Formats: sequence, C-alpha cells, structure tokens
Amino acid sequence: MKHSLSVTIAMSIVLLFCSCKTAQTPYKISDGSTFETKPFYPKFNWKTTPMYYMFGDPKRVLHPEEVEFIAERTDFICIEKSHGHGDLGAAELGAKHEVAAFKKLKPDMKVLFYFNSAYAWPFTSYNKNFTHENINNHPELKAFLIENPETKELEQRKNVFYFDVLNPDFQEWWVNTVAEGVAFSGADGAFIDQMHGFSWLRQDKVQEVQKAMGAMMKALKEKLGSDKILLGNNANAKLAQHVFPSIDANMFEHYGNNLLSKEKLLNDWEDMLRISKAGKISIFRIGVEYDSVAVSDPSFYKGKFRNKRFAKLSKEKLEFYHACYLIGAQPYSYFQYGWGWQLAHGSLMDYPELQNPLGAPKGAYQRTSSTGWEFTREFEHASVWVDTETRQSKITWH
Repeated sequence: MKHSLSVTIAMSIVLLFCSCKTAQTPYKISDGSTFETKPFYPKFNWKTTPMYYMFGDPKRVLHPEEVEFIAERTDFICIEKSHGHGDLGAAELGAKHEVAAFKKLKPDMKVLFYFNSAYAWPFTSYNKNFTHENINNHPELKAFLIENPETKELEQRKNVFYFDVLNPDFQEWWVNTVAEGVAFSGADGAFIDQMHGFSWLRQDKVQEVQKAMGAMMKALKEKLGSDKILLGNNANAKLAQHVFPSIDANMFEHYGNNLLSKEKLLNDWEDMLRISKAGKISIFRIGVEYDSVAVSDPSFYKGKFRNKRFAKLSKEKLEFYHACYLIGAQPYSYFQYGWGWQLAHGSLMDYPELQNPLGAPKGAYQRTSSTGWEFTREFEHASVWVDTETRQSKITWH
C-alpha cells in the first residue's frame, strides 16, 4: 500500500511536470535566449507566417464568410476605429459584434479594441460629441482639446480635434473610457494609436508631453489589468520612450516611404530583437500605399479602381516586404500586410505565400558584408535573401 502510494505520487509529479512543460512552448530569440511569453498573449507558432489583421468597415459588420476567412489566417486581430458605425451607430458596438463572432468560431482568438490617444475620432458613443456641431455644448469635453495659443481656435486636421494629454482630467477620462470600451466589447485588450501627444505643437513642453503620455499608458495598463494586451503604435519611437515600459506589444506602422529605407529597416530589425528580449510582441506592418511606386504616381489613389490597383501592387511587392519581415522576425513577431486600414484594403485578399509552411528560424540573419545591404536567413522550410538597397528579394520554399 505504501509502495503503491509512492508510485502514484511519483507518477503524478511526472505528469504534472510534463503538462507544465508542454503547456507553453519555449521559443528561441535569434541571440539564443528564450522568449518569456505571458499566458494572456495570443497563440504563436512558426508553422506559417505569423499574421496580425487590423481592419474596419465604417458602414457594416463582417459577413460570416469574412469572419471565417480571417480566422483561418490568424489568432490576433484588432477592430479598427469606425467599424460597424453605419450598421450599429457606434464603433464599440461594432467591436463587440466582431469579438463575439470571432470567439464563437475560435474561442482563443485575441481581439483588440481600438482607441486613439491623440485624435478625437467621433465614432464611438464615448467620443460622439467631439464634433464641430456638438463640442461647444460640452465645455467639459472641450477642455480636453488643444487650442491654438494665438487664435484660441481648436487645433484640428480634417475636422478631427486633438486631445490634450497635459490635462490631468483628460487623462483620467481617457483611461476610464478605453477601459470601458474594452470591457463592454469583451475585447482582450486595446490597440492605442498615436504615441506622440502632438509634442511638436508645444516645443517648450516636449519632455512634459512625453512623460504625460507615459503616465497615461501606465495608468491604462493598470486599469485594464494584468491579463489584457496593451498594444502601442510606434511605441518604439523616441517620442514614446516613456510609453514603452507599459506596453505588451509594439507596432511598426511604416506610415511613409522614408520609414522603409535600408537604414530604417535595419533599425527595425534591431528593435524587433530588443522588443522580443523584453518579452513583448511586435507587429511589422506594411502598407503598400506608401510604396515608392504608388507615391510617385498620384493616380494610384484616385477613382473607383483604386483598390484594384493596390491589390495588384500588393501582390507584386509581397515577396520583398515579406522577406523584410522574415529577416528580422522574432518569437511573437507578426506580419500585417495591405494598403490601408479598411476591410477592403487587403484583409480579405488571399496571399497563398503567407500560408506556405515556414518553420522556425535556424538562427539570426546574416549580413553578407559589413557595409553591404544584402541579408540572408534560414528557416526550416524557407531560405530568405533580400537586398534592401536595390529592393530585390528571393524567398525559396523547400
């Protein structure tokens, strides 16, 4: 009896050890260290290119077949700022609808709620009064906005007002509002856009603005709780230096062709390593609307065939941008691809190459010479070569 009990206990310990060991796969960073994942992160693997999707349709919610299409390709998405506004009347309702739709199909899916920390987009019910028609009737909200110091008019871009991160009352309202949106929608966290706080409008207070933004993001992370994902857009940038400690994930948005230079891509790869070593997630987002081909031809952006032109361009440019991602990819680095933020801007495009078997990287990337711009990297099922100076590339699948 005593011997049998000892054997049972020993077997239980072994089984417990094995289950703990297999419950969470350890992933190696390119420098040989181990990525320290967190239980609330999305599922990650190297079977195919790890993808992140972010989209919105201001007119409607997704059709069931669209939910299925996206869910087949990723475990990690964000519902963009105006989604479902036309159908449901408020963006948080659109987010709630899609959170339920995706989780019904894929319970472990991680879905983020969008909110902006700089622009007062009026698409949620929380923000609906930040408009020219309504703002003067809400002085408590108007106090949250930046005024031009000379004209005393509200600062704006295309009729969208600017939040004043230096206002403590705004900070409190903003943190509570984002947390409410996440809770209401049932989301797994928040994507926060614009980390700059319009510091360039207040050159004498740049450091103050940056510290205020950092404090606000720290307060948001605490309010959301330790089991929610906080993703900051370009939170790796110098302007967001005080934000970085509080985020769980960073997006490299590449919102201009200058951000895709050979020097900048090399910096991105170094940052992807730094972010991974900090146990944080990376999103390597490419929008071909900023590709030099499109930028040099204004007709790309005009007319009813705009999306067809960009769809064609995205197919032509995929290998190069995909290679740029793969050279720097680390555990919990995700690729996002398209030509904008709306649903019609690539989220429903089929890119078969992104479904090819990939496998884990065999090591860090190699630079063919200390002064050259050719890079290579080996994966289990792919050999990657890219020249970021000539913008040529080759991915050999095997």
